[in-house]
Amino acid sequence: MEFFERFAIPHPSPMIYASMVAIGLVSIAIVVGITYFKKWNYLWTEWLTTTDHKRIGIMYLISALLMLFRGGADAVMMRLQTAVPENSFLDAQHYNEVFTTHGVVMIFFMAMAFVIGLMNYIVPLQIGARDVAFPRLNALSFWLYFAGAMLFNISFVIGGSPDAGWTNYYPLAGTDFSTSVGVNYYNWALQISGIGTLMTGINFIATIIKMRAPGMTLMKMPMFVWSALITNVIIVFAFPVLTIALLMGTFDRQFGTFFFATTNGGMDMMWANLFWIWGHPEVYILILPAFGIYSQIISTFSERNLYGYKSMVASMVIISLLSFVVWVHHFFTMGQDAVTNSIFSITTMAIAVPTGIKIFNWLLTMWKGKIRFTTPMLYSVAFIPLFTIGGVTGVMLAIASADYQYHNTMFLVAHFHNVIIPGVVFAMIAGLIYWWPKMFGFMLNERIGKWAFWFITVGFCLAFFPMYITGLDGQARRMYTYSEATGFGPLNMLSFFGAGLLAIGFVIIVYNVYYSFRYAPRNVGDDPWNARSLEWATHNPVPEYNFALTPNVVSSEALWDAKKNGHTLFKGKLEEIHMPNNSGAPIIMAGLFFVLGFSAVFYIWPGVIIAGIGILICLAYRSFEKDHGRHISTEEIQETEDRFGGANK
Repeated sequence: MEFFERFAIPHPSPMIYASMVAIGLVSIAIVVGITYFKKWNYLWTEWLTTTDHKRIGIMYLISALLMLFRGGADAVMMRLQTAVPENSFLDAQHYNEVFTTHGVVMIFFMAMAFVIGLMNYIVPLQIGARDVAFPRLNALSFWLYFAGAMLFNISFVIGGSPDAGWTNYYPLAGTDFSTSVGVNYYNWALQISGIGTLMTGINFIATIIKMRAPGMTLMKMPMFVWSALITNVIIVFAFPVLTIALLMGTFDRQFGTFFFATTNGGMDMMWANLFWIWGHPEVYILILPAFGIYSQIISTFSERNLYGYKSMVASMVIISLLSFVVWVHHFFTMGQDAVTNSIFSITTMAIAVPTGIKIFNWLLTMWKGKIRFTTPMLYSVAFIPLFTIGGVTGVMLAIASADYQYHNTMFLVAHFHNVIIPGVVFAMIAGLIYWWPKMFGFMLNERIGKWAFWFITVGFCLAFFPMYITGLDGQARRMYTYSEATGFGPLNMLSFFGAGLLAIGFVIIVYNVYYSFRYAPRNVGDDPWNARSLEWATHNPVPEYNFALTPNVVSSEALWDAKKNGHTLFKGKLEEIHMPNNSGAPIIMAGLFFVLGFSAVFYIWPGVIIAGIGILICLAYRSFEKDHGRHISTEEIQETEDRFGGANK
C-alpha cells in the first residue's frame, strides 16, 4: 500500500472530496458531449493540431479565463476565512495550500496566458504578417503551458497541493517542512510551462524583428507590438533563471542535494535571490503588454495619435532594464547591510519615473480628444488613478527603513493587487472586449459590459483598500485567523464583501459572452471601433491567411493614415499564399511532458524514462520530417475575399 498511499491527499476535507466528484462528473460530461455531437474529428483537425496563431491565441485566452475562475475561487475562500475573527471555515494547512495555489495559478497560468494569448492573436495582424516565425513551435509552447497548468491543478485532488506560498521559500519548501509531494508539483509544473514560455519569447522576438510588413520600421510599430517585443526580451533573459532555480530545488527535494538547505554548505537565501531575479521582471512581463493594450485603446477612443510615441518606447526600454536591478527590495528585512538596501531602494524608486511618463502620455492623449466612453475605455480610464495609487504605495515600500513596518503585512498584499488588478486584469478585460469582434465577428453587449465594469471596479476598491489600513495596523499576510481583540474584523468583512462584488462582475462578463453570442448582430463590419492600427484593416473574423495582399505601411497608425490621408494599404495582385500544415506532434509531445512531470512528482522513474524517450523520439522525428507546408490558391483566396467583401480597401 505504500506506493498507492503517496497519491492520497494528506489533509482531506469535504470541499476536496466534493471537488474530486465535480472534476469526475465534468470530465465525463465533456467526453459524452463531444462524442454525442460527433466533434472529436473537428476538435482534432481544427483546434488540437492547429498551428494557426489566431486559434492558438484563443486557446490561451480560454485557458486563462478558466484559470481566472480557478484562482478566483481560492481568493474568495481566503476572504471568507478572514472575514470574521477566529473563523474555522479553513484550517491552517488548507489555508496555506489555498493561498499558495491562488498565487501560482493567477500569476503563471492566468495572467501570463492571457497576455501571451492576446500577443498570439494580435501581434502578427498588427505587423502585417500571416503567422508567427515558428508556427509549430508556437503550438508546442501553448501545449507545454497547458500541460504544466493541468499538472499543477490536479495536485489538490492527487497527492496534495503545494503549501509553501507562491514564492516557495526554502527551507519551508524543503522536505523537512513540506512533507507531501505538493512542492514537487510546483517544481515540475512550472518547469514544463516555463519551457513553453521561453519558446514563446524566442518566437515572438523573431516574428517582430523579421516579419513586419513593408515600410513598418521599428519606430512605426504599434505600441502593443513594442510592448510585446520588450516583454519577450525580458522573458528570454528572466525565465532561464527560474527554470534553473526550480531544477536546483527539485534536486534538493528529490535527490538529496543541499543548494537551498541551511546545512552542508547550502544557502536558503540563494533561492530568494534567484526567485526574485526572475520575479520582479515577471511583474513587467505582465504589466508592459497591458501598457501596450491601454495605449491602443486610449488612442482609438480619444481619436488622437498617441502622445509622445518616442518617449513611450524609451520608457518601456528603461523599465525593462531597471526591472532586473530592483529584486532585493523583496527582502529589505532579511539581513543585507544598509548600503545594499540603499542602492536597491534608489533603483526601485527610479523605475517609477518612466512609469510616470506613461501616465502623462495617456492623459495628454486624452487631452482635447473626442473621448468615447466605451467599455474598453472605461477600464482604461479607471486604470490610471488606481494604478497610480498602487505605484505610490510601491514607492512607500521602496523606502528600506519604512519597509520594516510594511513587510509581510496586508499593506503589501494591497499594494501588489493594486498594481496587478488595474494594471493587468483591467487591461485583459479591456483588450478582450476591444479585440472580441476581430476574433469572433460580433461585439459584446456594451450595456452588460458596463455593469460588469462597475461591479469589478467598486468590488476591487472595497476588497483591497481596507487591507492598507489593517496592514498598517499590523495584520500579517498569510495568517489564516486572528483574534477579535485585534479589531481587524470589520475591515476584513468589508474586503470579503468587495471580493463578492468582484466575483459577480466576472460572472456578468460570462453572461455577456453568452448573451452576445445569442443575440449580437453579425454585421458589425471590419472596423467597428473606427480604430487606427493594421489588425482592423482585415476582415472580421480574420481569414486563415490574415491578409490577402501584404499591406504597405507609412506610419505607426497605418489604418488611420489610410482612412484620413488616402494612403493605399493594399497594392498588387493576388498570389497564392504559403501556410504551415497542422501537426499533432506538439500536443503529443506536451502529453509526454505531462507524463514525465507526473511520474517525477511521485518518484515513478520508469514513467520518467519512458516519457523522456518518447520526447526524444518526437524531437528526432521533427528533425528528419519533410514538411514544406501547403499553398492556398488564388482561386480559394478570391472566393474567400468575395465572401468577405474584397481584398482591397
